[in-house]
Amino acid sequence: MSGPWVIRRARPGDYERIVAVVDDWWGRPMTEKLPRLFLEHFSATSFVAETPDGGLAGFLVGFLSPDREGEAYVHFIAVAPDGRGAGLARELYERFFTLARDAGRTSVHAIASPLNTGSVRFHRALGFTLEDGDAEQDGVPFTRDWDGPGVARVRFVRRLAG
Repeated sequence: MSGPWVIRRARPGDYERIVAVVDDWWGRPMTEKLPRLFLEHFSATSFVAETPDGGLAGFLVGFLSPDREGEAYVHFIAVAPDGRGAGLARELYERFFTLARDAGRTSVHAIASPLNTGSVRFHRALGFTLEDGDAEQDGVPFTRDWDGPGVARVRFVRRLAG
């Protein structure tokens, strides 16, 4: 599975390119949710996808949990709006699943806002299951105050086969 992009490991220097587009790609302010420290400390477990001419096509920022031995976590994934639906987000996740599995991890975790129904559908299509929460909306469980007062999150987990 590959498309008109080249996927490579992220580098700390990719930060400026990513934050320059992330708010536009998400359609709302997101830069504060992706501080520089993620590419300074987790570039080896993160990926950048580039178009043939070197433009930014997408990225995934993830890490192997230092406290939960069997777990890996995807903090952020994004694809340029004009490249969505071509399989890039799935390919970025598949690369991360392989990296996590090779590092002995047995599960990958992620979160999304309960209002982000597209993310919920996408994660389910990738084989993620929804973790139990303390509330539910339209059949989707979420946890209130997960990321602070008033900040609810849907929590996803994907088990990795041996």
